[in-house]
Amino acid sequence: MRKLWLLAITLGLVLPASAATKPASISGYVRNGSGTPQMGAAVEVLGAAARTLKVFTDENGFYSAPGLLPGVYSVKVSAPSFLPSLRERIGLRAGTAVIVNVTLNTLFEAIQMVGPLRGPTEEDDWKWTLRSASNRPILRMLDGSPVLASKSDKDDQSLKASLSFVAGSPSQGYGSASDVSTGFSVEHSLFSTGTLALNGNVGYGMGGGVPNAVLRTSYSHKLGNGSEPQVAFTVRRLAAPDANLHGTALQALALSTSDRFAVGEVLELKFGSELQTIQFMGRVNAVKPFGSASLHLSPNTVVEYAYASAVPNSRMEKGFDSAPADLSESGPRMSIAGFAPSLERAHHQELSLSRRIGKTNLQVAFFSDRVGNPALTGVGDVGIENGEVLADIYSGTFTYQGSDLNTRGLRAVLQRKISSDLTATLDYAYGGVLELGKPDVEIQAIRQELSLQRRHAMAAKLSGTLPRAKTRWIASYRWINGQALTPVDMFNASAGQADPFLNIFLRQPIPCLGFLPGKVEALVDIRNLLAQGYVPVMAGDGRTVYLVQSARAIRGGLAFTF
Repeated sequence: MRKLWLLAITLGLVLPASAATKPASISGYVRNGSGTPQMGAAVEVLGAAARTLKVFTDENGFYSAPGLLPGVYSVKVSAPSFLPSLRERIGLRAGTAVIVNVTLNTLFEAIQMVGPLRGPTEEDDWKWTLRSASNRPILRMLDGSPVLASKSDKDDQSLKASLSFVAGSPSQGYGSASDVSTGFSVEHSLFSTGTLALNGNVGYGMGGGVPNAVLRTSYSHKLGNGSEPQVAFTVRRLAAPDANLHGTALQALALSTSDRFAVGEVLELKFGSELQTIQFMGRVNAVKPFGSASLHLSPNTVVEYAYASAVPNSRMEKGFDSAPADLSESGPRMSIAGFAPSLERAHHQELSLSRRIGKTNLQVAFFSDRVGNPALTGVGDVGIENGEVLADIYSGTFTYQGSDLNTRGLRAVLQRKISSDLTATLDYAYGGVLELGKPDVEIQAIRQELSLQRRHAMAAKLSGTLPRAKTRWIASYRWINGQALTPVDMFNASAGQADPFLNIFLRQPIPCLGFLPGKVEALVDIRNLLAQGYVPVMAGDGRTVYLVQSARAIRGGLAFTF
């Protein structure tokens, strides 16, 4: 009996230990920039204990490194005539199979222009992936089933740049971009974990005046614990809205910091703030914090709380490189009342539940908004108007100050990927908007006549790519059941976000000529094509001008990516 007991105890100690050391594996495909499999590429799997396993790819470019112990590994791939590629911090658990696909680049490809540095919004907007220290991006490690841990493409190039020439103003009132402008962006990788970026937009002045300009430089660094801190410095210079208003050219400096990291395997935190100092008919300072906490209940279910202090910008989805991209895109948004300047101050809180079912994404969200001194938009040629409006000298639009907006509401989003080249999205929102109580109000009395009303809004959006022409397009229409001067759910940053009324966006690749390096694309952006939602009011000289949610605007240009 004593021997049987000793045998049982021994088995009880040995079996769990052997189960814990169940071997794992790393496998994947090696291709070049055009997708051609690379046979005979050397793949070295480097372990934390200085153990190295070397394998070679077959005729399909496939490699496999089985029998690996749990731990953190690096994968180095090299082949003749290609630059070596290194994948670091690949975490392995017992019994898991991790897929690491690698695209090798030549030296010429490494210095070429690539696509937009901050390209279109990806499916990651639904926050299915969790950034972690051991694997980025990572879904879940499931025993016996492969997990895509890393996919290398042209984003791994150390130097990226883009240049765009755009004609047409966005017609968003005072502070919007010039009607003719040049945008640029340059990114350079430092030591494989850091990124230094310089981007901006410079307009062309009217009558020799100083044009609108934005310049931003930033540095981000990926740390071994999975966090990614970033610091950025932004300088803005906006032309004076009226030659009769002395010293009204706006100058703003902004210092922003942000970070994101994962806590365990289910919680991801993103947070940061921007400190602004603004010189405009005086000096004002502002702090704009932002942050979110995403709880991954399962690989297909995410609960998120988000806080924002600036209205999001839809340019990220379109890849319309017209200004620096920042986590707090909108700002500063200024207006005046009786010649006294005011800065728009916003607070948005949101609690959302997102669920993925096959090719369908669902989201339900509840939000609370508080906006003080909202900067609203009008259309028409106006003067100083007793110090109540700020005119945009480029587009024939102006900014006026509305009454404070305090509202709560809800949102429901349904997105379906119909095919690899077509995605459909439906968005429903219910919440408060600012409405003008009666028509033909004089412009000086607008703020007193505004009231808060509840409205329903529906948006339908189709987006995709034409297979042969490679044209990327987005078409959307957002309807609201009544008059409104502000959008319902104005802080919507989900996949259902759409500008009011009918909007069309096109990005068409152009075949490169022999003397032009990189890639060339033509851009067309049309907002509120049917000029809907215009509310007439009276200017001081008796002429009719209009208050709008979104002014009709047509923009176009060329974008070069190197």
